[in-house]
Amino acid sequence: MEEKEEKRRCGVGGGWGEGMSPEILALIFVRMAADEMVRTVPFVCRAWREAVVGPYCWGEIDVEAWCRRVNRSDLIDAAVRRLVRRSRGFLRRLSAYRLGNSGFSFVAAFTAGFLRVLQIPLSEVTDQTVEKHVKSLSGLTVLDISNCMNITPKGIAMIGRHCKSLVQLKRNMPPWEPSQSKIDEDEALAVADTMPKLEHLELAYGRFSDHGLEAILTKCTALCNLDILGCLNVTLKYDIEAKCLSLPFFRDPWEDDDLEYSSSSGDDAYYDDSSS
Repeated sequence: MEEKEEKRRCGVGGGWGEGMSPEILALIFVRMAADEMVRTVPFVCRAWREAVVGPYCWGEIDVEAWCRRVNRSDLIDAAVRRLVRRSRGFLRRLSAYRLGNSGFSFVAAFTAGFLRVLQIPLSEVTDQTVEKHVKSLSGLTVLDISNCMNITPKGIAMIGRHCKSLVQLKRNMPPWEPSQSKIDEDEALAVADTMPKLEHLELAYGRFSDHGLEAILTKCTALCNLDILGCLNVTLKYDIEAKCLSLPFFRDPWEDDDLEYSSSSGDDAYYDDSSS
């Protein structure tokens, strides 16, 4: 009786899903949020459970919304480890939030150069962890380390030296008051000196001045999308403004801050699984 009921739920005998391979079922299930897929799909029937337990559902893992609800790095690290383990080397894209050092270390070690997109805003990862594992992330093309306060210009430079295919970087930081406007060029210079292939760059609320911006414009020759919202030390003097305005997209420091930054927006053009 139980076997008959399971077949009915899975659509065996002429219903929905009859004869579908795990790979085909996975193409359907990946449209669901990862946490919802884990909570519901495995309990429908054996075929669905096998599809979710296998690697085909986990080529792209987006748990950022769930991470924001949980907001505990220990739970987030544990969940990310479990899901990444399920990918069995198929993982090409990970979007999380408030990832800790242990979660980052596991992702880097398990994906071993195959990860293409890593979006981990507000994560607690440190320079020391980046230094230890960044070689395993050499295949990255898209990176979001916005509001990662423990990653300094040293960590950014290490990422640039080892992730030579990087074409998109998001490094948006918290807003600061004009009274806190001490100039710091280090992050901008780290980007300029180590990431020459960048096409899309977001550095909102950076503390660099025209000097750091000019270095980026000079050395990142492929740049076509630049966002420096809130970079109040920038004045766009001399020919710097003309260089910025010549880009296909430029967001200046004084534009209204109505757009909420997202680690998942505008990345598809930089993620091509066929290249792996």
